[in-house]
Amino acid sequence: MVESSAKMREVEAAAAPAASAAPLPFTTILLYSAPMAGLGFMDFLFGIFLMKFSTDVLAVSPAAIGGILIVARICGALSDPVAGFLSDRTRTRLGRRRPWLLATALPFAAVFALMWSPPQALSPGLLTLWMGALVILFQMGTNVYMMPHDALGAELSDDYHDRNRIFGTRRVVFGVGALLVFPAVARLASSPDPRSDASLIAFAAAALTAALMIHMGLAIRERAEFQGRGGVRPLQALGDVWRNEHARLLLLVFFAQQLGIGAVTMVAAYHTQYVLGSPEALPLVLGSFVVVSIVSVPIWITLGRRFEKKPLLVASMALVTLAIGGMFFVGHGEVVPMMVLAGIGGFAGGGADVVFPSLQADVIDYDEYRTGERKEGVYFAAWNFVAKSALGLTGGLTGLALAAVGFQPNQEQTETVKLAIRSLMSGYPLLCYGVGALLFLRFGLTRGAHAEIRVALDARR
Repeated sequence: MVESSAKMREVEAAAAPAASAAPLPFTTILLYSAPMAGLGFMDFLFGIFLMKFSTDVLAVSPAAIGGILIVARICGALSDPVAGFLSDRTRTRLGRRRPWLLATALPFAAVFALMWSPPQALSPGLLTLWMGALVILFQMGTNVYMMPHDALGAELSDDYHDRNRIFGTRRVVFGVGALLVFPAVARLASSPDPRSDASLIAFAAAALTAALMIHMGLAIRERAEFQGRGGVRPLQALGDVWRNEHARLLLLVFFAQQLGIGAVTMVAAYHTQYVLGSPEALPLVLGSFVVVSIVSVPIWITLGRRFEKKPLLVASMALVTLAIGGMFFVGHGEVVPMMVLAGIGGFAGGGADVVFPSLQADVIDYDEYRTGERKEGVYFAAWNFVAKSALGLTGGLTGLALAAVGFQPNQEQTETVKLAIRSLMSGYPLLCYGVGALLFLRFGLTRGAHAEIRVALDARR
């Protein structure tokens, strides 16, 4: 064991590139992360309130909006590999990621604003079509932007620990944007005219997000050595992802994790109103989750310097299962226990948001070791394909389940409906996270193994 530890230290020392002596400047990381403030607001508002806004304010049926979410997630998932592959293969004076980041900004912002601003005069059928078209476009636009943005984050540094800093900072900025959702949701919940207020909020968020996207796209710089090193054939590039045993396992774990996340975020507004009996508690509950997750990020980054990423992610997922499991037993009016459990989940979620994308970047290094190509776009597209598929499946099942048990908006629910909401909020996510944690125990790309890969890659370059 002593010889093995000494050998690993020697390999890690040899693997450290010259640039690792000076960590990536925080200003660069913050510049890269800035658009996540707007995207955090958009994503959180979409995840926690779109279904409830559609059913309770627009009077779209739960089954219809559930079906829209399924179709939107599928369309978004299918666009992921295309956007990722094309991003890898793009060659311009600006780089291979920045043209996509700049071109997406304004159309994406416009779609988000219009999604929350359906015209009052639309008939029920046309209103459903309006929401369907814009939800689908929003999902596809999110993917077209996020593919090159995720890939760029993995390219900023080769350092094992710097990647925790990059994705940890991005998570904090995303969380700050998500926090702004709570006063917006509180306003919408108490507004005499929620349709007009939703439109105003959406247009303001869209304008700010587009400005952050454009500024980052113009100011950031890409590494010239990665130009022209994407996969040559789309199907072969996707096949390389599946043939990468580390990536394949992460895909399965991520799918299970996203099934659970989707249920919690979509049902939270229903749970606080119809189970807790305190709709005004939604910002408090979700705020506890987001605030603690933001505060926890520096802790997880520090732990990442002392421990392997694998046990950290296992611990994170175990804590999530504990928090979600406890939510099933929270009863009417028990807002404080719900906030405590949400805070535990937020602490655990902060760890997953730091470690998981950092591991994804390490797995991409392993693919370069095997194939000689840099396919960040395709890899993050595969993970996002899995995420969108899982969220779409969960969204559709949520809408269908609420319709099946007789959910009626804005009135007292039957005990059967309340049990269904509690099960969607707790039991189903608990099962998903438990399966994901058990699968991840088989992950084998350790810090020492990654260090050996970096030695080989640095020598090859």
